Amino acid sequence: MTTALAPRKAPRQDRSRKTRDAILQAAGGLLAREGLRGLTTNHVARAAGISIGSLYQYYPNKQAIIGALLSQSRAGVLAAMEAAAEDSDGAALDAVVCAMVRARLQEQLRQPALAEALARAEAELPDDPGLSRQRTQVQAQVVGVLAEYYVDDPETAARDVLALAEGMTSAAVRAGETEAAPLADRMERAVRGYLSALLPEG
Repeated sequence: MTTALAPRKAPRQDRSRKTRDAILQAAGGLLAREGLRGLTTNHVARAAGISIGSLYQYYPNKQAIIGALLSQSRAGVLAAMEAAAEDSDGAALDAVVCAMVRARLQEQLRQPALAEALARAEAELPDDPGLSRQRTQVQAQVVGVLAEYYVDDPETAARDVLALAEGMTSAAVRAGETEAAPLADRMERAVRGYLSALLPEG
């Protein structure tokens, strides 16, 4: 199904992939430095070293570019969280969930200014099934782990854990923090405290 955020075409050749990647890299840099108002298709094309016509072959507007950046970012988060859960298989619940939260944080702090800018920009985008599905998948990963440990109402618990992590990350980025380790330690303390009240006794 075509949506307002759908790219015009998917690259099939190496040259096309390089052009697509150059567009997204340029757009990510502009968005991180200048915010949504500084991001225009003309600016992106210039920064990517391509013509505006070449850019429009891939993305119809700046909203589609932002959507692609969001999708790329969430794909990285999903992969990192899944790998963390697999590596922690068999550990205690708080260890598994904290490993997933730490992996999510590390992925986001690869480019903290971009992550924060994307979070703000998403509110101005039209609904998109692909982005919504990715957002649901992030929560579903945590829900699955909580359900395995017989936590009551794992959907609500997963939403709370992710909201806690997201809120702490956003506050830290706005305060200028860029180091993942101190923030991850604080985040883990908060998550462990929350989870300690949810585990079935015995």
